[in-house]
Amino acid sequence: MRNLALSYWEHQSFFGPADVAIIGAGLVGLTAALYLKQRRPAWRVVVLERGPLPSGASTKNAGFACFGSISELIEQEKRGDLQAVVAARYTGLARLRELLSDAALGYQPVGGYELFRHEEGALATECRDKIDYFNALLAPVVGQARTFRDASDEAGRFGLRGVGTLLKNECEGSLDAGRMMRALLARTWAADVPVLTNCAVEAVETSADGQLVKLANGAAVAAGQVLLATNAFATELAPSLAVTPGRGQVLVTEPLPDVALPGTFHYDHGYAYFRQLPDHRILLGGGRNLDFAVEATTAPGITQPVQQYLENLLHDVILPGQRPRIDYRWSGVMGFGPALAPIIDWVRPGVLAAVRCNGMGVALGAGTGWQAAQKLVAG
Repeated sequence: MRNLALSYWEHQSFFGPADVAIIGAGLVGLTAALYLKQRRPAWRVVVLERGPLPSGASTKNAGFACFGSISELIEQEKRGDLQAVVAARYTGLARLRELLSDAALGYQPVGGYELFRHEEGALATECRDKIDYFNALLAPVVGQARTFRDASDEAGRFGLRGVGTLLKNECEGSLDAGRMMRALLARTWAADVPVLTNCAVEAVETSADGQLVKLANGAAVAAGQVLLATNAFATELAPSLAVTPGRGQVLVTEPLPDVALPGTFHYDHGYAYFRQLPDHRILLGGGRNLDFAVEATTAPGITQPVQQYLENLLHDVILPGQRPRIDYRWSGVMGFGPALAPIIDWVRPGVLAAVRCNGMGVALGAGTGWQAAQKLVAG
């Protein structure tokens, strides 16, 4: 269908009929586009994004290349096949690193620490006692005998106050989320896939000829198939999907050249996390467990209770006695659900959903995009 608001050139090169229209220019959507073009180079693929940048968490995450601390894994094991879940996260990270390269990602294999304050001794003991169990469970996944170890003897060198136990995951790392998305966008355009921003999708209608993606700007894109890769926003177009949004708030300090925190750090069952950035700022995020109901929203924004919680953790534990200036505050929106595995399934014939990464989008994104591409190719 030709939209009269578009020029001939715009229709031919940007909004013309596509074999696949991908809704969402985040990590899942862009990797799916790249894998599609690898399998079907002649297909016309277009990516539609509602904002000027991806609107969920792909450019707003904390840059943790992680697959779970011990306290998180203890809870997650109650919900399904943990080995399969961790394998999807671990192989997803490997796929992302292979697709873009560690240099492009700014990937650093620094390891991940889970910290326990003195008053959390019972939880620390429970997690420490699980080290051998999880090492054996994950050995076939990571290819080494020891994923976790007790690193409590390192607590003093980080300057953390009131921390009695540190458990380290040797197989985790960090990356630069901005560089990751710039590299993905560059690769996607280079693969002859236009990424059209400020193109919010209002509806996807099925017709005899395929799918018609109607945009809020008045344009429309006809496509043979549609991939819904909007994660936390998925129910706006597919209300039946079991996806609940969860907002994650983050702050970043001024540069602190005298602070050395090599590694990524997890606290409070993974609901709080922090790391030092290459320019010596401290990034600290989390706290949605303070009020799950309030943070179950797709609305961007920050709240006083969560920001105060993060600042208290910063002042009392991470940088005791210091009150650094906070230079950045933001939030990203993740998608959660009753099962730990992402949804990669047909909403209806011709419309595939690849959503719900349960806060592990960096780890699961590339693998989810790859699986979505295989399903689209198979039809």
